[in-house]
Amino acid sequence: MPSTDPKQIAPILTQALPYIQRYSGKTIVIKYGGNAMTDENLKRSFARDVVLLKQVGINPVIVHGGGPQIGKLLEQIGKESHFIEGMRVTDSETMDVVQMVLGGLVNKQIVSDINQAGGRAIGLTGKDGNLIVAQKLELKSKAVEAQPSEIIDLGHVGKVKKINPGILKLLDNEKYIPVIAPVGVGEDGTSYNINADLVAGEMAAILGAERLLLLTNTPGVLDKKGNLLTGLDKRRIEALTDDGTIQGGMLPKLQCALDAIDSGTQSSCIIDGRVHHAVLLELLTDEGIGTLIRR
Repeated sequence: MPSTDPKQIAPILTQALPYIQRYSGKTIVIKYGGNAMTDENLKRSFARDVVLLKQVGINPVIVHGGGPQIGKLLEQIGKESHFIEGMRVTDSETMDVVQMVLGGLVNKQIVSDINQAGGRAIGLTGKDGNLIVAQKLELKSKAVEAQPSEIIDLGHVGKVKKINPGILKLLDNEKYIPVIAPVGVGEDGTSYNINADLVAGEMAAILGAERLLLLTNTPGVLDKKGNLLTGLDKRRIEALTDDGTIQGGMLPKLQCALDAIDSGTQSSCIIDGRVHHAVLLELLTDEGIGTLIRR
């Protein structure tokens, strides 16, 4: 159990002061997912982190995933999940489930957790106020020998075309914490399931966020010996990708982080959501945690 000796707590609090001053009035976009969103103790610590940030004048914007929860409900109704290159094939029936889970069950649970911790959270999907205008994602198959690549139909899987941040600015003015489910709407009214990392990156860019935090189930970007890498930039990431150090699911996360930085976000960080109070440790301490990506 942590010590409650004031002589030990006071230096920790004063260490946070310059970071509170730095981030006060600034927006921090947090992609919330993985174990941090399913473990009860981690859920409570995340909610308290977010409320504390808002209380000291920092503006957190939460974008969440929910893939495992979608898969579980599909299994319960007897519908099999299919994935192509890591993306869920989403027909109309699956899209109904996606909206129920992301916009309903998961979103409202996060809102409740934050409110129970003393915050003022409001849940949204990208369909509210046309927050996320989407378009169908076209995935090209890999060309094989003489056969050209073809377009693979993933159904209602989309990408961000445009973000209209007006509703978020209204919520910020009223001191609310937005919690956003990554469901977008096409110009014809079609609903689309969008990767939460991509939505978080686009959201950070359009809001001019000071920092983008991506919570994962790993300590961050690791070298071939399993050591944590930090202080990465685009050139270093390209080198690590070319030599095979970075691969798999970490590649789209890093691309998302780089895209946000290219669009004006000051820095991005991939952090371990399995660590209690990971958000506060990254933002308000000298050491920080995870992998920092900067210009």
